[in-house]
Amino acid sequence: MPGATVEEKIITATFLCENSFNDFLNFHKPGWNELITKPLSEKITIVGLTVEDIFPRGVELSEGVGLHAFSSSFLVKPGLFVRIRPGKKNVVTGKLKEAGLSFTMQGDDCFAFPNSTKLDTVLELDKDALVQDLNSQKVLNSLKDPLSVSRDPASGIQHWVSGLGHSLSAWDCCAASGGKSILLYDILKGQVELAVSDIRESILSNLKKRFSIAGIKKYKSFIADLSAENPSIQEKKYSLIICDAPCTGSGTWSRTPEQLYHFKTSMTDAYAEKQRKIISNTIPQLEEGGLFFYITCSVFKKENEDQVNYVKEKFHLQLLQMELLKGFDKKADSMFVAVFMKN
Repeated sequence: MPGATVEEKIITATFLCENSFNDFLNFHKPGWNELITKPLSEKITIVGLTVEDIFPRGVELSEGVGLHAFSSSFLVKPGLFVRIRPGKKNVVTGKLKEAGLSFTMQGDDCFAFPNSTKLDTVLELDKDALVQDLNSQKVLNSLKDPLSVSRDPASGIQHWVSGLGHSLSAWDCCAASGGKSILLYDILKGQVELAVSDIRESILSNLKKRFSIAGIKKYKSFIADLSAENPSIQEKKYSLIICDAPCTGSGTWSRTPEQLYHFKTSMTDAYAEKQRKIISNTIPQLEEGGLFFYITCSVFKKENEDQVNYVKEKFHLQLLQMELLKGFDKKADSMFVAVFMKN
């Protein structure tokens, strides 16, 4: 909205983002307040906004990301999603009903709530359920579905997992708060020799507390700056590596619009370089026949498809699956996941 004052921008944003009577809007723009329940597309027309201008131009988006739909998602409040841990569905459902909290189901083990819902006093978070975005819950789905990468069940990833004949060794190399590790642990029913690493001790300290609540006791953790030229890491081979790479986070900016405001297109090059260094330092730790999961919460081609091509060309890994998990039409984050096998 070129030329608009800060006050005018706030009034317009209130009109676009709210869906019920608003005292602030009623004082400043009562005519708009009467139209506040109109569909977003109509409200965009009323204010004369070119919605594509919300998101920066000049950066190529991943295939499947429509600029209009993605930009419009910044005007919709994101949802709150919870993943129910194995065997806890009845417990969680009972606690939610007792507390009078409404929710919708997004699959067998995902519940969705309004973003402002307070759950920490109702649920034992990390023990019974995890606060985890809808698509973040899906990034390892290929480990659950034997047909996800092939029409032949015998060549699916599930067959690969069951064919190991022993507890799978896995490394979550950019573990952060450990959400993907707990997801992997639950999918494999605890049959995993887990290693986690990240760049700072404070991160791993918080992860340790979360693992304790989640009931994960046997694992190894170590500090590693995998974007360094020669990181200090133990020479060990893993059956599976999860690389949830640092990225612009552009798929999550509806939750953190300040990141969108401060974004510069040059940031994609910096993140892409860091991602390639991390990839180059982790893939050598993958054993023959092992799986490499490359994950971002970005919608930029440089951080997604271009990195897939980098892995294929430099390391000659076989691409089994590549998917953009769209969240902008579901009040969720958008994620990218690619699954490779080392032949």
